[in-house]
Amino acid sequence: MNNVKKVSKKNLKKEQSVINKPALVFGILSLLVILIVVIVAQRVISWQMRPVIETPKSEMKKIPPDVKAEMEKETFLNKTASVRVPVLMYHYVEYVQNKKDTIRQALDINPYTFEQQVKTLSGAGYTFITSKELGEILDDKMPLPKKPIVLSFDDGHWDFYTNVLPVLKKYHIKATAYIIPGFLGGSDFMTKQELREVVNSGLVDVGAHTVHHISLKGKLYPVVKYEVDESKAMLENEFHIKVVSFAYPDGTFDLQAINIVKDAGFTTAVSTVPGIEQSQQNRYFLYRLRPGYRVGQVLLNYLNQSSFKPF
Repeated sequence: MNNVKKVSKKNLKKEQSVINKPALVFGILSLLVILIVVIVAQRVISWQMRPVIETPKSEMKKIPPDVKAEMEKETFLNKTASVRVPVLMYHYVEYVQNKKDTIRQALDINPYTFEQQVKTLSGAGYTFITSKELGEILDDKMPLPKKPIVLSFDDGHWDFYTNVLPVLKKYHIKATAYIIPGFLGGSDFMTKQELREVVNSGLVDVGAHTVHHISLKGKLYPVVKYEVDESKAMLENEFHIKVVSFAYPDGTFDLQAINIVKDAGFTTAVSTVPGIEQSQQNRYFLYRLRPGYRVGQVLLNYLNQSSFKPF
């Protein structure tokens, strides 16, 4: 009887071993698959969230095909009359100390030149408006002023506070500053207190420029939605303002990005596509111009053109 029990126990152990081995192998393989998926997902997200380093060469200069195709559909937006409003694009306004920093130099004009441009435009009778006001003009909520122009500044670098704001105050003119809230307080950016003073000046329309300055073209929907929605929420909650202006990092966008920006409650968005005619049709990728070092009559002649070459 005892021998029978011993044999039964041995057989039971063998059966359990046979049953457990496939289960163990399956469990290990499942864990490996999960691990691989997690690693791949982390790498994809890391790539998707990588900040873009903007240069004049990398900026989008043409309307992307998917947006162009949608524009051509009668159901996209009714064709309406356009308004001639130059939107000037700036990044750095400083005297660049590091001559090896070619990207910074390519995106910079010095403070003296910037003030000369403001003097030129003021003397020529231009009216300085904000991107928010341009949206109101397109919606017929605000009359079109004489020779309207928008000064737009991307990123929220420290020199906006030290070099641009004093000029805005001196000539009492308006501008739009597109801020990357995730970078505020960084070594190359304004602090929250400095931006608070900018807001309190009453001269600056603060817009959003994503949380981490990532290119939005071709990115996953959740990534784009987070960068757009959260950048708006962060600025509104921190500074108790209404943010309705948006700028695409590197000027890159697609139809998905436009729809997300629109759904988030923004009323305008600016691109880096060169042009001067603004309308309902391109209110979510307003054309912009880089003034460079043009001043005086050279700048005025430039703005009087009907077509503009890429930067």
